[in-house]
Amino acid sequence: MRLRTMNPYIKLLSRKRTWTPVQTSKGKLKNGAEETIYRALAIRHMELPVGDFITEALDKNVPDSARALLESNVQDEIKHDLALGYITNALGVDEKAEAEALRLRDAWTEHPDHTILKALVAERAIFFVLLPFFRFNGDAGLRTVSADISRDEQVHVATNSLVCEELGLKPSRSLDLLRKATINWVMEPLKQSSDRYLDKKFWLDASDRLMYEGRAPEFSQTKAARMPAFFEHANQNLPQYS
Repeated sequence: MRLRTMNPYIKLLSRKRTWTPVQTSKGKLKNGAEETIYRALAIRHMELPVGDFITEALDKNVPDSARALLESNVQDEIKHDLALGYITNALGVDEKAEAEALRLRDAWTEHPDHTILKALVAERAIFFVLLPFFRFNGDAGLRTVSADISRDEQVHVATNSLVCEELGLKPSRSLDLLRKATINWVMEPLKQSSDRYLDKKFWLDASDRLMYEGRAPEFSQTKAARMPAFFEHANQNLPQYS
C-alpha cells in the first residue's frame, strides 16, 4: 500500500523508528543555562503522566483507527522517561526544581480538559520548546537524547492533533494558563540575552506560537545548525520550523 493512500494513523505509525536509551556520561552544559536545564529536566516527571493521559483516552471515544498508534505512543513515553532518567543519573538533579515539577505534574493531572488534549498541549507547547533548548544548551548526551525523543514527539503531536480534530476538542483558557505557568517557571532563571538561546523571551515566544499557530519560526536556524532531525518531516499537523 502506498503511503499516500494509507489511513493517516497507519502512515504515522510507519514513520516511527526504534531506538534504545543508553546511560550517558556527564559533559559540560552551556554557561548560563545550567539552572534552566535542571528545571527542564525536572519536567521529565510529566512524561509518564502524558502516557497515562493517552491510556485514559483509549477508554473513551477515540477513533478505532488511531488505537494502535496511540498505544505505541504510550510505550514511547515510558522510553523517554527512562532516557531522561539516564541523563539525570549523569548530571544530577536540583531537588527544589524536582519538587516544584511534581506540583506542576499534579496540576496537569487534575486539570479537567480531555486527557488527549492535555497531552497535545504538553507535547506541542512545552516539550517542543524544552527539546531544542536541550539541544542548543546541553552536553553531548543530552543533545543526543533530545534528538531521539524529538523524532517520537513529532509523531505524537501529529497523532493527537488528528484525534482532537476528529473529536472537536479545543484547549480551555485555564489549560493555556497552566501551559504558560509551566513554561514560565522553567525559563524563569534566564534573562534578556544577546545569545538568543539564553534569552528568556525567545523561548516563551516560541511556546506561545506553538500553542496558537502550531509553528515556531524562531527555530528556523535549527535545520542548518544542530537539530536537523527534529524538524526533518513536513506535515501540516506538526509544528513547522521555517
